[in-house]
Amino acid sequence: MRDTVESLKRVLRIAFGFVLLGLGIVMIFTPGPGWLTIFLALGVLAAEFGWARRLLNRLKEEASRLRAAISVRDTPPSV
Repeated sequence: MRDTVESLKRVLRIAFGFVLLGLGIVMIFTPGPGWLTIFLALGVLAAEFGWARRLLNRLKEEASRLRAAISVRDTPPSV
């Protein structure tokens, strides 16, 4: 019985993650927080799948790199 409940929770978590991922992809082309939804979906799926964990980590690294590049460009020149 306990294994059945755990299996059901796993299936629901995976389904929820893929639904969020699909919604995020749609929201990239329509109004809505597409990238935020994709990050959330990958966070949910990362608990079950290694590919989602690797993709989430790569996206985090790219976001950090982009943030660093933007903050360097936004700093005023010193006199």
